[in-house]
Formats: sequence, C-alpha cells, structure tokens
Amino acid sequence: MTVETTSIKDLVVINPTVFNDERGYFFEGYNKTKFNENGIMYNFIQDNQSFSTKGVIRGLHLQINPFAQAKLVRVLQGEILDVAVDLRKNSPTYGQHFSVRLSAENKKQLMVPHGFAHGFSVLSDTASVMYKVDQLYHKDSERGIRYDDPMLAIDWQINLEDVIVSEKDLVLPNFDQIDLEF
Repeated sequence: MTVETTSIKDLVVINPTVFNDERGYFFEGYNKTKFNENGIMYNFIQDNQSFSTKGVIRGLHLQINPFAQAKLVRVLQGEILDVAVDLRKNSPTYGQHFSVRLSAENKKQLMVPHGFAHGFSVLSDTASVMYKVDQLYHKDSERGIRYDDPMLAIDWQINLEDVIVSEKDLVLPNFDQIDLEF
C-alpha cells in the first residue's frame, strides 16, 4: 500500500497493493498494522454502505466533538467524486476542500480525519460506497454544509441541473453560517 499526501495536512489517499491473476484480483482494503505504520491510527468501529444513482450528491456531512468521525472511504461499484472540507480553525487550509475520484476500478481510498466535512457525487450510473468510521452515529452531533455553498465553490463534476439531493441536505447552512470547533 502507498499513501499519497494531499494539499491538506492529515488528509491522505490510500492506494492498496493489488494482486491480479487469471481469477481476478485481491487486495487488503484495511490492515490496522500497515495503516499504523503509515501514521494512520484510528480505531474503526463500524462499516457503513450506501447505494446511489448518477447525479446524487450526499453531503457535506460531519459530526461535532466529542462524536466527530474519521472516515475511510472506498467504492465497491461505480465511481464517485469524494470531497473533504477542512473545518479545523487552526489549520492553514481551513475552509479549503480536496476532491479525488474513487472507483471500483482504481480502488483508491480517502482517509478523512476528524475536523472535516465529507460528501460525494455519483459520476457513474450507480455507485456503492463503503466507509469505516471510528465513532457511532450521534444525531444531536450531526451537522452539515450545503453542497452548493458559493464560498466553497466545489466542482462536483456533474451537471448541476441533474443533481439529486435529499431534502435534509437542502436545508443545511452555508459555510459562513457555521461555527464549529474541532
């Protein structure tokens, strides 16, 4: 496995070592020892999975302390644009976002640490996304930012006329309306 640093400290892309042969392929999606050796030290306690169709945007979601979640995101089928927004006020990249295409084909994973909002758009006809979290869901700690926030100006790489967003995500505040501490 290799770990790619990004333009935002602590946000990394994981490239697993894939073994291909005539039967197909094999790779370790998660190996605690190898992650720890690369400085990625989380105690994942739950796996979540979603299925979505083309044009769906899920996010931008987060939980506040003490229930903030780190997420290890990968795609089982299809392709998404995965997005993380740095919400750590003491970070030099506060308010900046990073995006990466994750797909069943490229097998990349995004490690989203505490202090980030997270979301994704579905680029393929359908996509199944799986992510590990290190905290359970806590409704009272749930927060979010609108996907179309003008300050963040995220290019979701889909036609915005075709976007499918939940009603819950449509009422999220803009970035300049949040006051979160991490």
